[in-house]
Amino acid sequence: MLKNIFKRIRDGKDKKYSYEEARSALEDKNKRDKRRLAANADTKPEMLYYLAGDDSPEVRRKIAINKSTPYHADKILVTDEDCEVRAELARKIARMLPDIPADQVTKIREQAIEMLETLASDQLPQVRRIVSEELKTFDCVPKHIIMKLAHDSEEDVSAPVLEYSPLLSTDDLTEIIAATTASGALTAIANRRHVDEEVSEAITMSLDIPAVAALLANENAQIRESTLDAIIDQAEEVEELHPPLVTNANLSIRAIKRIAGFVASSLVDRMIKTHKLDKTVADDLLSKVRKRIRENDFDQDDQDTLAEQAQKFYDQGLLDDDFIENTIKNRQRELLMQCLSQMAKMPLDSIRKIISSKKGRRVVALAWRCELNMRTALKIQQEIACVPSSQLLNAKNGFEFPLSEIEMKYDLALYDGG
Repeated sequence: MLKNIFKRIRDGKDKKYSYEEARSALEDKNKRDKRRLAANADTKPEMLYYLAGDDSPEVRRKIAINKSTPYHADKILVTDEDCEVRAELARKIARMLPDIPADQVTKIREQAIEMLETLASDQLPQVRRIVSEELKTFDCVPKHIIMKLAHDSEEDVSAPVLEYSPLLSTDDLTEIIAATTASGALTAIANRRHVDEEVSEAITMSLDIPAVAALLANENAQIRESTLDAIIDQAEEVEELHPPLVTNANLSIRAIKRIAGFVASSLVDRMIKTHKLDKTVADDLLSKVRKRIRENDFDQDDQDTLAEQAQKFYDQGLLDDDFIENTIKNRQRELLMQCLSQMAKMPLDSIRKIISSKKGRRVVALAWRCELNMRTALKIQQEIACVPSSQLLNAKNGFEFPLSEIEMKYDLALYDGG
């Protein structure tokens, strides 16, 4: 029976075969023919609706893909148990939205939006990601759907709309920057085609290093001089920011001179070439770099000396919150590392790994091990470890550690051996 139906479809004859005829053919349970029927744009809507409830996921996927599938059949598939069915439906509905004719806007558009709302809340990130990818550049989508996707906790879901959606305003983006906990969300915003000064400042204040690096590399990002100064302050202790910083187009001569005071000589050379500095300025920068290298060359003897000093301070009972805060204020990073090693009774390499992890809970656990208070722990998070604002741990009840003793011991367990 189905063979005859498909012959007529291929030949272009008698495409309007009867419901009873097709229903009889469907009941033959020929999966291959049912898949072909489900995929064909000329299949009667009644048959497509019938096939939407088929036991075979393959058949239902074909129904989800078919643009001729009626709304009531698509609505059934919105909550299909097979994630690939829902994913294919999400892709189809999202792509159809911009092409809905104006005279159908009320009914069909509302139906499509209703399904997209459900799919944007799907339990599987894979389905939500497809919705986000398909809608990311559209300006005809209801904003509340884009905002829902932008706030998604999964980076793969939020990133497409955060980077590309034209519906997100400056206020939307700054609010998301302040609230999101999704790793990579801020980097997506920093990569937008246009980033204004307010958004640039919000990204910088977040202390999210990958996002700040992406912001610096974005040629279309507008960055205030005061914001750039704040980035330079961060970059002095964060080597990851050095390469994008030296090539940033917003650098003034004053900023260039500051940066030359702490980046590698090879990056100073790159900065000179990128900004086409005249010979006098370039020679002055290189001279200062050579002088800095001579004065700050940290060899093993220097490390041993600092270790001896830290041991002496510890033996004398001088290592407390005031002492540690003073080393932070004076940017005595190496001495601070040695002192924390003494106080925590942990290898120096472990201290470095904890600080470089940029994880607030690990830094707080280290401060607790060193018997420091939460005010000092917060300063280490912000000024030494450069923990992103979304991961900063603040004091509980104004002064207490926010983690339990068991949690802090657990966070330090992997580092006790070095």
